[in-house]
Amino acid sequence: MKQIIRVVVDAMGGDNAPSQPIKAAAEAVKEREDIEILLVGQEEVIQRELKQYQIPEGRIRVIPASEVIEMGEPPVNAIRRKKDSSMVVGMKLVKQGEADAFISSGSTGAVLVGGQLVVGRIRGIERPPLAPLIPTEHGVALLIDCGANVDARASHLVQFAKMGSIYMENVMGVKNPRVGLVNIGAEEEKGNALVKETFPLLKKCEDINFIGNVEARDIPAGVCDVVVCEAFVGNVILKLYEGVGKTMMTMIKNGMMTNTRSKVGALLVKPALKETLKAFDATQYGGAPLLGLNGLVVKTHGSAKSGEIKNAIAQCVQFTQQQINAKIKENLIIEKKQEEP
Repeated sequence: MKQIIRVVVDAMGGDNAPSQPIKAAAEAVKEREDIEILLVGQEEVIQRELKQYQIPEGRIRVIPASEVIEMGEPPVNAIRRKKDSSMVVGMKLVKQGEADAFISSGSTGAVLVGGQLVVGRIRGIERPPLAPLIPTEHGVALLIDCGANVDARASHLVQFAKMGSIYMENVMGVKNPRVGLVNIGAEEEKGNALVKETFPLLKKCEDINFIGNVEARDIPAGVCDVVVCEAFVGNVILKLYEGVGKTMMTMIKNGMMTNTRSKVGALLVKPALKETLKAFDATQYGGAPLLGLNGLVVKTHGSAKSGEIKNAIAQCVQFTQQQINAKIKENLIIEKKQEEP
């Protein structure tokens, strides 16, 4: 008998709620038999939207939540005051073991705060990082952290590297993933105080494949599988990545429409070009998991449509089946025993 993975989807979070989260849920249960979706939000709104779809019986449950956390609200106040919001109610289901994962396209700040205050950190994890997959020449790399900890310490970055390695090996199937530390040069002595302190600590880690410093220009070439940095740097890398990818696609399309000759050429290369550009579509990789929590919380783009959310659901299934949290806990226990005299 297949294990049924229960995934909570925040039906009220994001620019395209409730239509796109609900569409994603409807499509996901039709394509997979190993999931149950719990749609959390305003019941009347969700039920009205669900009428558009033919849903297999017993595959989607609606969990009422009367409040909505808006994008501009202060995250801490919103999580503490709006106890009946779709985000808080959904995360509580994960905390209480009634669901395996939670997905939201809502406020990033609220997701980060809620993940820590509601779901809670794994004992021993100092700071949970947000870790999206980014495209490279050879596949994908995990960017960790991209938005959760802008004032990280060296010990935090070491934990990021270890959690990122576990994720890439078990979820993405990358054997002995290469770990790189983002810096302004490859030399060990370069960088600010944080990376100078972090480098020797990563070098001492026997349980990760640390390859040294990596420069931002080398990340798209796929020089490493886990890209380690604090959140300020990571967020800049992520936003620039997305912006350049979008601009390149627009420029290529415009260039191919300049004259009759280029249009004919475009028809010939369109299939191959479409497949190549698809690699730079971040939505196909799902969302960014907040690693190091006592349950899985995944953040998708605020503008996420059904395809991205559906891919995030598949991501949650893989994460749960591979028991990533158990592996992170096991790694920390081994590490703690090694530190004891």
